[in-house]
Amino acid sequence: MTEIKEVGLVGSGQMGSGIAQLAAVYGLDVWLLDADPVALSKATKSITTNIHRLISKGQLSQAAGNDALGRLRCSSNLEELRMADIIIEAIVESEDAKKKLFLELDRIAKSSAILASNTSSISITRLASATSRPLQVIGMHFMNPPPIMKLVEIVRGADTSDQTFYATKALAERFGKTVICSQDFSGFIVNRILMPMINEAFYTLYTGVATKEDIDTGMKLGTNHPMGPLQLADFIGLDVCLSIMKVLHAGLGDSKYAPCPLLVQYVDAGRLGRKRSIGVYDYRNAAERKGAEIPQKRKIVLKSNKAEDKSLNDPRQGKAKVKEAAAKVEDAKVEAAKEQKKDN
Repeated sequence: MTEIKEVGLVGSGQMGSGIAQLAAVYGLDVWLLDADPVALSKATKSITTNIHRLISKGQLSQAAGNDALGRLRCSSNLEELRMADIIIEAIVESEDAKKKLFLELDRIAKSSAILASNTSSISITRLASATSRPLQVIGMHFMNPPPIMKLVEIVRGADTSDQTFYATKALAERFGKTVICSQDFSGFIVNRILMPMINEAFYTLYTGVATKEDIDTGMKLGTNHPMGPLQLADFIGLDVCLSIMKVLHAGLGDSKYAPCPLLVQYVDAGRLGRKRSIGVYDYRNAAERKGAEIPQKRKIVLKSNKAEDKSLNDPRQGKAKVKEAAAKVEDAKVEAAKEQKKDN
């Protein structure tokens, strides 16, 4: 089985930078690649901040943190990936863009390298067809955010070899992840189930059945979801949700996967969710509201059990977590004062 010592990541967004952080913390040499130097700089700062936070909380030693940061290298030159044992792409969810990238990586990477895609819906078999090494192409779908979420969804293409599968599975398990395996069908497991639910939530809003707040509250309190589907869509990115629904609709050929017109309209309007400060919900004044609430939160911490409430002082941690602590995302989201009361 291929021994993985060096990992390449292409795409320095939340997914790419999160996977790069994982790899560095778990003792692997990492190259993080992005054509945009501004995005690369932002990712480097985010990783550094996250590792320092782990150190300050005693979850990582100072020496281990320094070692992880020392293992991380950044570049805009794909040629730097020529010695990587596995290259994971985490770029835009576009089949054409991913195929073009895999064509380049196939030329650059050493012959034994595995080419993995973090796609959440696109056929691995079709991506592999752009390369001369379909046996070494595999889907390795991390959940968002990668350092927090416990799951990795592995997808074998039609020609993916057992050696590639077991090496990829071993890497995910080295990162402390639980692995599930999917056949190469549109949406795989998680998004085959999740995205139609989010799309139906948009239809529920679109047809006037209920307000966005009541839709999300109904799913949180009625089904014990940590976050409502519309809030989750904003967290994921409405453009990503729309892209996956299009893949499901085209790949499975069923009208039930047709994207809701309201979702299409929001994306056309540039309302992409938290990353644009407006989606289903408007976050443009969230920072001001959040700043105004900090003194009150500090009083709460002083009066209560610090072990239970210390996360209130760390809004970035709140944004990062889904399920275990991701409900705290609500603090930075919709009507922060009201949502904080619901989530806490």
